[in-house]
Amino acid sequence: MSVAQVFEQLEQNFNADAAQGLDLVFQFDIEDDKTYHLVINDGTCKLHEGAHDDPSVTLIMNSETLQGIVSGETDGMQAFMAGQLRAEGDMMLATKLGELFKMG
Repeated sequence: MSVAQVFEQLEQNFNADAAQGLDLVFQFDIEDDKTYHLVINDGTCKLHEGAHDDPSVTLIMNSETLQGIVSGETDGMQAFMAGQLRAEGDMMLATKLGELFKMG
């Protein structure tokens, strides 16, 4: 599965109810692919290719780690502790990904 397909799957697995009242930007710097960002605004989710001017949190990983997290094979916290995933910005927002998107 390509990185673009992984993000499309993530967008399809979006939990709009969990995003009510939120205004966030999750940026994903995929080290061996492109940068993408998800704009979450009051129950909506839009995927964009490229960097955002002011992301709420930026997650840095390679495509293998991304695919593992989205498929549910890799726990995001374990990937973070193992150094496979780095976060810049509001790191606590990274923990919200599991609520906002159905993984696995």
